[in-house]
Amino acid sequence: QVQLVESGGGLVQAGDSLRLSCAASGRTFSSLAMGWFRQAPGKEREFVTAIRKNGGATFVADSVKGRFTLSRDNAKDTVYLQMNSLRPEDTAVYFCAAGTRTFMNLRASGLYDYWGQGTQVTVSS
Repeated sequence: QVQLVESGGGLVQAGDSLRLSCAASGRTFSSLAMGWFRQAPGKEREFVTAIRKNGGATFVADSVKGRFTLSRDNAKDTVYLQMNSLRPEDTAVYFCAAGTRTFMNLRASGLYDYWGQGTQVTVSS
């Protein structure tokens, strides 16, 4: 069983930055693919970014490309989502997810095995 705990959300103004963290426990961290998804009120959960296990390839949604950066620190069992140039449309609950499958489609939320509780990000205009 893997536990994921997100932190770092909050209320910011458009153009500001935030860094979200997701700390994992319960399994060898480097064996987990890690992803971030978000869900705005009344909308479907959508893919934001993800990284393969062992620090492999990173994938980023077009809507955040060039603004959001995902990194992982295997020594701290933590992934970080650096969010710059935030926009009101980035307002959502952000969820961290972990996947154990090999060669999984990291953009598919249904393929992840574990989820965090979510952290709210609100961007005011």
